[in-house]
Amino acid sequence: MCPANMLRLWKLSPCVLVVACSSADVGRAPELTPIAATADRIAMMNQALPQTLDQGPQTPGAQASLWTGDRGSLLGDRRAMEQGDILTVVIEIDDSAEISNSSERGRSAGQTLGVPSLFGLPQKIDERLPDGATLGSAVGVNSTSTAEGNGSVQRNEKLTLRIAATITDMLPNGVLAIEGQQEVRVNFELRELTITGFVRPADISRQNEITYDKIASARISYGGRGQISDMQQPRYGQQALEAILPF
Repeated sequence: MCPANMLRLWKLSPCVLVVACSSADVGRAPELTPIAATADRIAMMNQALPQTLDQGPQTPGAQASLWTGDRGSLLGDRRAMEQGDILTVVIEIDDSAEISNSSERGRSAGQTLGVPSLFGLPQKIDERLPDGATLGSAVGVNSTSTAEGNGSVQRNEKLTLRIAATITDMLPNGVLAIEGQQEVRVNFELRELTITGFVRPADISRQNEITYDKIASARISYGGRGQISDMQQPRYGQQALEAILPF
């Protein structure tokens, strides 16, 4: 290799190392995402507007009673219902689908065109044609076509998770907007789980839980990052070539 080419490779080597190291943490576990000013944290820091009118001062006996309807009482409703409250989302997905399609088509056609008599011209032309040739069947066309197709789709998904979500907003119709994030790091692999959506207060159980199938516009993301996830993905150069190459 000539010195000029070696010099070019030496200049490009830092760029190659930077790109390679940016895809994964070398020699260390992936860092947890810092708790920043996310929507759920802002909702817990800011007090929600009161939803009920002031009932006026209560007597000392009513404040000390165990049978009031307040959330802090023994029989009070402690389900999440205000901005900043926390509830548990239960995700139990066990879906399976199987679709199979089959189609078959066939067609056969034949056409023959002849000129047996046209003012006696075909007979005169037949005399000059080679032996066995005649205009009685001047043109003959046959065609046959067949088509057959088969297709099938089969998928099976099973996922069981639980995550704590925070009420980030209350819509004018009383529907609650929720958002939850969870990260668990085991050795050099980080598992990430996020969920957002809208729930009705009536769908929240007495255990302050709600299942995923009662969440409208649910957005559930379950993935991870780390050494194992990095090895399962093709390199950036391979992904770029697959996007550019037409074959």
